Amino acid sequence: MNMPRRWYATAIAFAAAATSLTFASHAANAAAPKCAGPVSDTWINVTVDGVRNGNGLMAVTLYADEPRKFLAKKGSLYVGRVDATAPETRMCLYVPKPGVYALAVYHDEDSSTNIKRSGVLGIPEEGFGFSNNPPTIASIPSFRSVRLNIVKSGLSTRIHLKYP
Repeated sequence: MNMPRRWYATAIAFAAAATSLTFASHAANAAAPKCAGPVSDTWINVTVDGVRNGNGLMAVTLYADEPRKFLAKKGSLYVGRVDATAPETRMCLYVPKPGVYALAVYHDEDSSTNIKRSGVLGIPEEGFGFSNNPPTIASIPSFRSVRLNIVKSGLSTRIHLKYP
């Protein structure tokens, strides 16, 4: 093929630039994790252990640093859900920005997107847990006991599920 040298050199430079852009794009996508929730620059890796089976979904609810909204109806920022896996489920959850949050987790074994409760006390029928793994023998934990300081992206936390 008879191409002027200048055109050939331009074509090669363009192809090299396009290739480097493609690699840069792939590198950026590899650095950004696939997390649940509204996309942000801050996320936390959550490992839920003590999962008794792989049925349904694992739901991780994110609460802002507002004690009066903790576990209140419509008090959460959002709920991230992934398929449950036993004996542990791993997921990534976006948080709006670095700061203090609380996590409440439940094993939605029937994928109803609602935690099943029993009796007048509303005791959970499905596995549940909270950030910092506070005791929950006689009551729900205090907000102070579940506060989690997420100062940067990529931190990890482990939450142990309790089943009734």
